[in-house]
Amino acid sequence: MSQSSYGRMWDAAQGALEYLLEDEYPTMQLRPQKDRLQVFQTLATFYLRYLKIFRALEEVYDQLVHPQKRRVVHQVLEGVMGRLVELKNEMVELEYSEFHYFDDILQDFKMTPEDLEVPIPRYFVREKMRALKEREKMLAHILAKGGCQEHKTVLVQSMSMERAVWLLQVSERARQGRLRAHFMKTIRQEEQRRLQGSSSSMLDPDRAATCIQKVWRGFRDRRRVKKECLEEMIFLGMIPAQQPTPVPAQLHAQQVESRRHGVQEEHEAEYQRALVNIKESVRSVDGPDIKESLQEQIRQWFIECRDATGKFPDFPSPEDGGSASIFAQKTPEQVAAEFAAKEEEREKKKKSKEDKDKKGKKKEKKGKMKGKKGKGDTEEEEKGWKMTPSNFLPTVVEGAKLYKEVWHNRDEKQNFLQSFDAQLVREEKRLEVEEELRVQVDELMRQELKNLKLVVDRDKGKKKKKVKKSSKKKKKKGRKTGKKKKKEKDLTADRTIESLYEELVLEGFIIRPMNVKLSDYIGEYSYLGTTLRQADIEPMPSLSDVRQLIALYGILPLGSQCVHERGPLIRALLLTGPAGVGKKMLVHALCNETGANLFDLSPAKLAGKYPGKSGLQYLLHMVFKVARQLQPSVIWIGDAEKTFYKKVPKLEKEMEPKRLKKNLPKVLKSIKPEDRVLVVGTTRRPFDADIKPFCKVYKKIILIPRPDYASRFTLWKELLQAGGAQLGPKLDLSSLAKVTDGYTQGHILQAIQTVLNSHRLNQQTKRPLTAVEFIPPLARQDPVYKEEEEAFKAWYSRTPLGKKRARAARASEEAADLKKGKTKGGKLQKKGKEGKNKKRKKKK
Repeated sequence: MSQSSYGRMWDAAQGALEYLLEDEYPTMQLRPQKDRLQVFQTLATFYLRYLKIFRALEEVYDQLVHPQKRRVVHQVLEGVMGRLVELKNEMVELEYSEFHYFDDILQDFKMTPEDLEVPIPRYFVREKMRALKEREKMLAHILAKGGCQEHKTVLVQSMSMERAVWLLQVSERARQGRLRAHFMKTIRQEEQRRLQGSSSSMLDPDRAATCIQKVWRGFRDRRRVKKECLEEMIFLGMIPAQQPTPVPAQLHAQQVESRRHGVQEEHEAEYQRALVNIKESVRSVDGPDIKESLQEQIRQWFIECRDATGKFPDFPSPEDGGSASIFAQKTPEQVAAEFAAKEEEREKKKKSKEDKDKKGKKKEKKGKMKGKKGKGDTEEEEKGWKMTPSNFLPTVVEGAKLYKEVWHNRDEKQNFLQSFDAQLVREEKRLEVEEELRVQVDELMRQELKNLKLVVDRDKGKKKKKVKKSSKKKKKKGRKTGKKKKKEKDLTADRTIESLYEELVLEGFIIRPMNVKLSDYIGEYSYLGTTLRQADIEPMPSLSDVRQLIALYGILPLGSQCVHERGPLIRALLLTGPAGVGKKMLVHALCNETGANLFDLSPAKLAGKYPGKSGLQYLLHMVFKVARQLQPSVIWIGDAEKTFYKKVPKLEKEMEPKRLKKNLPKVLKSIKPEDRVLVVGTTRRPFDADIKPFCKVYKKIILIPRPDYASRFTLWKELLQAGGAQLGPKLDLSSLAKVTDGYTQGHILQAIQTVLNSHRLNQQTKRPLTAVEFIPPLARQDPVYKEEEEAFKAWYSRTPLGKKRARAARASEEAADLKKGKTKGGKLQKKGKEGKNKKRKKKK
């Protein structure tokens, strides 16, 4: 796609955003709504529309080359990302559930489940690629220097002497058998050649021709039927289609896209140089004129204020904005009127206090006379849901306004290379230079105003000085009485960040994340979520929902400073589920998608290191200091339940797994909105932990289930293709997905790795893969039984969010029962009245 195409895409996204803002702003001012379903529909529609705009803007930002346009797109993009996180938080607080289903709304918007995937901005990693490469080199250097070079651990099983001898005998006998078979085969072939040479009989030409035709026609028809069957199976979706080889045009488009990233860097460097050069030229050429005009404006203000009030005004302090606050869309007459109004306000304050006291007494009497009905009405009006004010809508509106004013109707036909606009840069830098010069001019004019006051208003000037001194003294005294906040001691003040980083790497607390992405976490969308919820059945979340939550709660806040600072603050996240569902993989994907450092504070890693309370405090101080300095950072705590054990097992007492229990909540409170640090815990046995302190630390909990049928089907297909398997008609993936109900992603991957060794891959052409081959390795593993899944559900229902959802469900049931009771009661009353009327008629 060309730059003009991306420009049109940007224009369409901004148009959709403008319509969305028109729809969203009225909801902020509406009265509280009581219908929860209607509220959820509005929130869900906003969420999906923002998601669509986010996807378009992310693609535009990735491919646009113009540096000034990219800045406007970036501003709007960050605002849209933050608004997405806010809307998700609103839905969680409304529904008391982390997982939401949009089946009906997807149909209305004609969207597919793939459109629900939260796109991960590519600039998170690409714009800091150099820093990431340097960090990788430093990590490798430290590991090599300390002799801790990472090696792949190879599991070696011990073997008895009898077993080893038996294996050698089997191998040797098999080798001799193969040699003997090869020798017999060569003898048989020689005999056949000798017999064929001796027989000199020739076939009749007609018989020979019919024989050749028969063989050829059979071969041709079999090939045609096989091809038609294969096409039919692919059409029905029973066999995955073969991946087509990329067309040269597609390859060229991919090369152009990657080349644009280099052009972006060149244009950005050129733009940065121009910012410095143009600012210097503006300061040297226009600076004296700007300075002179500012001085004239301020002198004119002095004279006009003296003429209006009879005295020189007080010059605003730098904290109040200096002279900029004077001329912020105000005339000298307005400024004089403000001074007069302040004096009037002081006089009115005394009178207003007396009037309020009188009115208050009257209101109390009226309030006593009012009945209970009035109180009930006010309470009912206050109840209901209302949209919380957004921290990101102002930035989105500002970006949309900037686009409309500057770029919407701008003619860019002559700017074929899409380089920066010098005129826009000059206008921006003129404002910057004016602000810098205004500070200098303000200092000069303050001194000039003092001199004027000394000359013209000597007596008044002295009195004012005395008053000011006394007020300053009072302020100082007030400051002394205030409480002083205790500052945390820096335990590593004498050490550099590099030395702390090196120590943590050598001790194994900083590790290198695995090279996986969030898209590698395979899983399908759940198509039954809405129908199950309508039937009052809480569905298990799908793996697609888990991916979305990791993107919204982890990747977007860690990748964007703006989203982390202004959005809902998430300090800790807990990933819980059975063994093998991909908790550890998600932690590593979170680090790779944001370029974050990975710290490992698992109980097993802490065992025997930094003993005692002081040692643990020193370690935590080091970890969080380095994490803040090198943010974004992820602090991973594996087997998180061990930190909050109800009762420590005897075998684990030496490890001291509960060392972090007291210090972890304190350290979490120190994480501020500007610190892009996230603590991620993973656990497969959350029910072993004491739930109250556990949920106080991990306020966001994501329950990861075992994969459903659709996810298992895609898992088998993707993992087999990644392992080098050829998916033919004999490999029934549907049956494999059905048979592996209860098995996790880890079980399926292990079964594939055991079957697809190098020897079996080489035999695929002669002996295609079948589904039966994968059954024995699966049978050796224990699946996730329903009892374990129910235990996870029961534990999740005891978490704060689970309790809120249960209470809300009970309240809705009670409300429904009350409605039924009223309708039944009304019918019985009607029947009773009709019966009485009939009896009266009979008596008459």
